[in-house]
Amino acid sequence: MKQTIILLHGLFGGLSNWHGVIKYFEGRYNILVPQLPLYQKHEGDTVEYLVNFLVETVEEAGAQQVVLVGNSLGGHIAIRYAHRSPHRVSKMVLTGSSGLYENMQAGSYLRRSNYAYLKERIAATFYDAALATDELVAEVMQVTTDTYKCLCIVKAAKATQRDKVLGILAEIETPVLLIWGNNDTITPPDVARHFWDNLPDARLVMLNNCGHAPMMERPDEFNKTLEDFLNEEE
Repeated sequence: MKQTIILLHGLFGGLSNWHGVIKYFEGRYNILVPQLPLYQKHEGDTVEYLVNFLVETVEEAGAQQVVLVGNSLGGHIAIRYAHRSPHRVSKMVLTGSSGLYENMQAGSYLRRSNYAYLKERIAATFYDAALATDELVAEVMQVTTDTYKCLCIVKAAKATQRDKVLGILAEIETPVLLIWGNNDTITPPDVARHFWDNLPDARLVMLNNCGHAPMMERPDEFNKTLEDFLNEEE
Protein backbone atom coordinates (compact mmCIF):
# COMPACT_ATOMS: atom_id res chain seq x y z
CA MET A 1 0.00 0.00 0.00
CA LYS A 2 1.26 3.47 -0.89
CA GLN A 3 2.22 5.80 1.91
CA THR A 4 -0.35 8.58 2.47
CA ILE A 5 0.80 12.21 2.47
CA ILE A 6 -1.63 14.92 3.56
CA LEU A 7 -0.80 18.46 2.40
CA LEU A 8 -2.28 21.24 4.53
CA HIS A 9 -2.50 24.80 3.18
CA GLY A 10 -2.32 28.07 5.09
CA LEU A 11 -4.86 30.71 6.04
CA PHE A 12 -4.84 32.45 2.65
CA GLY A 13 -3.42 29.46 0.86
CA GLY A 14 -5.22 27.01 -1.37
CA LEU A 15 -4.85 23.70 -3.12
CA SER A 16 -2.93 25.35 -5.97
CA ASN A 17 -0.07 26.10 -3.55
CA TRP A 18 0.82 22.40 -3.59
CA HIS A 19 0.82 21.89 -7.36
CA GLY A 20 4.58 21.34 -7.59
CA VAL A 21 4.60 18.87 -4.70
CA ILE A 22 1.68 16.90 -6.13
CA LYS A 23 3.28 16.71 -9.57
CA TYR A 24 6.60 15.54 -8.13
CA PHE A 25 5.24 12.82 -5.83
CA GLU A 26 2.08 11.65 -7.57
CA GLY A 27 2.06 8.00 -8.54
CA ARG A 28 4.49 7.05 -5.78
CA TYR A 29 2.36 8.17 -2.84
CA ASN A 30 -1.29 8.50 -1.97
CA ILE A 31 -1.55 12.29 -1.83
CA LEU A 32 -4.48 14.05 -0.18
CA VAL A 33 -4.93 17.82 -0.36
CA PRO A 34 -8.01 18.70 1.71
CA GLN A 35 -9.54 22.14 1.53
CA LEU A 36 -9.58 23.35 5.12
CA PRO A 37 -13.19 24.31 6.00
CA LEU A 38 -12.35 27.86 7.01
CA TYR A 39 -15.65 29.23 5.76
CA GLN A 40 -18.01 26.72 7.35
CA LYS A 41 -20.00 27.86 10.36
CA HIS A 42 -18.91 26.23 13.59
CA GLU A 43 -19.04 26.75 17.31
CA GLY A 44 -16.00 27.21 19.52
CA ASP A 45 -12.34 27.58 18.71
CA THR A 46 -11.30 27.46 15.05
CA VAL A 47 -8.03 25.63 15.69
CA GLU A 48 -9.85 22.84 17.54
CA TYR A 49 -12.44 22.70 14.78
CA LEU A 50 -9.76 22.32 12.09
CA VAL A 51 -7.92 19.66 14.09
CA ASN A 52 -11.17 17.70 14.33
CA PHE A 53 -11.56 18.09 10.57
CA LEU A 54 -8.08 16.57 10.14
CA VAL A 55 -9.06 13.70 12.45
CA GLU A 56 -11.97 12.92 10.13
CA THR A 57 -9.77 13.28 7.03
CA VAL A 58 -7.22 10.77 8.33
CA GLU A 59 -9.94 8.32 9.34
CA GLU A 60 -11.57 8.56 5.91
CA ALA A 61 -8.20 7.94 4.26
CA GLY A 62 -8.12 4.51 5.88
CA ALA A 63 -4.37 4.71 6.50
CA GLN A 64 -2.83 3.45 9.71
CA GLN A 65 -0.26 6.25 9.58
CA VAL A 66 0.15 9.38 7.48
CA VAL A 67 2.80 11.95 6.71
CA LEU A 68 1.61 15.48 7.44
CA VAL A 69 3.04 18.40 5.46
CA GLY A 70 1.76 21.79 6.59
CA ASN A 71 2.41 25.35 5.51
CA SER A 72 1.62 28.25 7.88
CA LEU A 73 -1.78 27.50 9.47
CA GLY A 74 -1.57 24.00 7.98
CA GLY A 75 1.58 23.37 10.00
CA HIS A 76 -0.14 24.60 13.14
CA ILE A 77 -2.98 22.13 12.64
CA ALA A 78 -0.50 19.33 11.92
CA ILE A 79 1.30 20.01 15.21
CA ARG A 80 -1.91 19.86 17.22
CA TYR A 81 -2.98 16.66 15.47
CA ALA A 82 0.42 14.97 15.94
CA HIS A 83 0.28 15.78 19.65
CA ARG A 84 -3.23 14.39 19.98
CA SER A 85 -2.75 11.29 17.81
CA PRO A 86 0.99 10.50 17.67
CA HIS A 87 0.35 6.90 16.63
CA ARG A 88 -1.29 8.10 13.42
CA VAL A 89 1.61 10.30 12.21
CA SER A 90 4.79 8.65 10.91
CA LYS A 91 6.52 11.91 9.96
CA MET A 92 5.71 15.60 9.89
CA VAL A 93 6.99 18.45 7.74
CA LEU A 94 6.51 22.07 8.80
CA THR A 95 7.16 25.02 6.51
CA GLY A 96 6.47 28.57 7.64
CA SER A 97 4.31 27.12 10.41
CA SER A 98 2.32 29.25 12.82
CA GLY A 99 1.93 28.31 16.46
CA LEU A 100 4.82 30.26 17.97
CA TYR A 101 4.87 33.66 16.29
CA GLU A 102 3.40 35.24 13.18
CA ASN A 103 3.88 38.73 11.84
CA MET A 104 0.24 39.14 10.84
CA GLN A 105 0.83 42.68 9.61
CA ALA A 106 3.20 41.37 6.93
CA GLY A 107 0.44 39.25 5.44
CA SER A 108 -2.50 41.57 6.05
CA TYR A 109 -4.93 41.55 3.13
CA LEU A 110 -8.24 41.77 4.92
CA ARG A 111 -11.04 44.08 3.87
CA ARG A 112 -9.04 45.29 0.93
CA SER A 113 -10.45 45.09 -2.57
CA ASN A 114 -7.83 47.25 -4.23
CA TYR A 115 -6.03 45.03 -6.74
CA ALA A 116 -2.71 46.89 -6.65
CA TYR A 117 -2.62 46.84 -2.85
CA LEU A 118 -3.38 43.12 -2.71
CA LYS A 119 -0.73 42.31 -5.29
CA GLU A 120 1.83 44.26 -3.27
CA ARG A 121 0.92 42.49 -0.02
CA ILE A 122 0.93 39.05 -1.61
CA ALA A 123 4.29 39.79 -3.23
CA ALA A 124 5.64 40.56 0.25
CA THR A 125 5.09 36.94 1.28
CA PHE A 126 7.64 35.83 -1.32
CA TYR A 127 11.27 36.65 -1.89
CA ASP A 128 10.54 36.84 -5.61
CA ALA A 129 7.69 39.31 -6.11
CA ALA A 130 6.98 37.83 -9.55
CA LEU A 131 5.28 34.88 -7.82
CA ALA A 132 2.37 37.19 -6.96
CA THR A 133 0.70 36.26 -10.24
CA ASP A 134 -2.64 37.57 -11.45
CA GLU A 135 -4.12 34.12 -10.79
CA LEU A 136 -2.89 34.12 -7.20
CA VAL A 137 -4.17 37.65 -6.57
CA ALA A 138 -7.54 36.65 -8.01
CA GLU A 139 -7.73 33.71 -5.56
CA VAL A 140 -7.13 36.02 -2.61
CA MET A 141 -9.58 38.62 -3.92
CA GLN A 142 -12.33 36.00 -3.80
CA VAL A 143 -11.86 36.11 -0.04
CA THR A 144 -11.16 39.79 0.56
CA THR A 145 -14.22 40.94 -1.39
CA ASP A 146 -16.56 38.59 0.50
CA THR A 147 -17.62 39.98 3.88
CA TYR A 148 -18.54 36.59 5.34
CA LYS A 149 -15.24 35.01 4.28
CA CYS A 150 -13.32 37.97 5.72
CA LEU A 151 -15.03 37.50 9.07
CA CYS A 152 -14.13 33.81 9.02
CA ILE A 153 -10.50 34.62 8.26
CA VAL A 154 -10.39 37.17 11.10
CA LYS A 155 -11.81 34.57 13.49
CA ALA A 156 -9.27 31.97 12.36
CA ALA A 157 -6.37 34.42 12.56
CA LYS A 158 -7.29 35.42 16.12
CA ALA A 159 -7.61 31.76 17.10
CA THR A 160 -4.15 30.91 15.80
CA GLN A 161 -2.66 33.95 17.52
CA ARG A 162 -4.12 32.78 20.84
CA ASP A 163 -3.13 29.15 20.42
CA LYS A 164 0.56 28.80 21.27
CA VAL A 165 2.05 25.33 20.86
CA LEU A 166 5.37 25.83 22.66
CA GLY A 167 4.16 23.95 25.73
CA ILE A 168 3.48 20.73 23.79
CA LEU A 169 6.48 20.60 21.45
CA ALA A 170 8.66 18.61 23.87
CA GLU A 171 5.98 15.91 23.94
CA ILE A 172 5.97 15.39 20.15
CA GLU A 173 8.35 12.52 19.40
CA THR A 174 7.35 12.24 15.73
CA PRO A 175 10.31 12.90 13.38
CA VAL A 176 9.92 16.45 12.09
CA LEU A 177 11.49 18.19 9.11
CA LEU A 178 11.47 21.98 9.15
CA ILE A 179 11.85 23.57 5.69
CA TRP A 180 12.05 27.34 6.02
CA GLY A 181 12.72 30.37 3.89
CA ASN A 182 15.63 32.54 5.02
CA ASN A 183 13.63 35.56 3.83
CA ASP A 184 10.31 34.67 5.46
CA THR A 185 8.87 37.87 6.96
CA ILE A 186 5.66 36.28 8.32
CA THR A 187 7.28 33.51 10.35
CA PRO A 188 10.91 34.69 10.37
CA PRO A 189 13.93 32.33 10.57
CA ASP A 190 14.11 32.71 14.37
CA VAL A 191 10.71 31.00 14.53
CA ALA A 192 12.13 27.99 12.69
CA ARG A 193 15.04 27.82 15.08
CA HIS A 194 12.67 28.04 18.04
CA PHE A 195 10.74 25.04 16.70
CA TRP A 196 14.02 23.21 16.10
CA ASP A 197 15.24 23.86 19.64
CA ASN A 198 12.05 22.56 21.25
CA LEU A 199 11.07 19.54 19.16
CA PRO A 200 12.77 16.30 20.36
CA ASP A 201 13.39 14.82 16.91
CA ALA A 202 13.71 17.62 14.37
CA ARG A 203 16.02 18.81 11.65
CA LEU A 204 16.06 22.22 10.03
CA VAL A 205 16.73 23.10 6.39
CA MET A 206 16.91 26.79 5.52
CA LEU A 207 16.42 27.83 1.90
CA ASN A 208 18.05 31.01 0.62
CA ASN A 209 16.16 33.57 -1.47
CA CYS A 210 12.90 32.16 -0.18
CA GLY A 211 9.91 33.57 1.69
CA HIS A 212 6.88 32.11 3.47
CA ALA A 213 5.95 29.39 0.95
CA PRO A 214 9.07 27.36 0.11
CA MET A 215 7.09 24.67 -1.77
CA MET A 216 6.06 27.37 -4.26
CA GLU A 217 9.20 29.49 -4.36
CA ARG A 218 11.94 26.83 -4.23
CA PRO A 219 10.05 23.75 -5.48
CA ASP A 220 13.07 21.73 -6.61
CA GLU A 221 14.91 22.11 -3.30
CA PHE A 222 11.73 21.64 -1.30
CA ASN A 223 10.75 18.44 -3.09
CA LYS A 224 14.24 16.92 -2.97
CA THR A 225 14.56 17.69 0.73
CA LEU A 226 11.12 16.21 1.39
CA GLU A 227 11.92 13.14 -0.70
CA ASP A 228 15.14 12.46 1.22
CA PHE A 229 13.24 12.76 4.50
CA LEU A 230 10.53 10.37 3.34
CA ASN A 231 13.11 7.80 2.21
CA GLU A 232 14.95 7.75 5.51
CA GLU A 233 14.51 4.69 7.69
CA GLU A 234 12.97 5.50 11.04
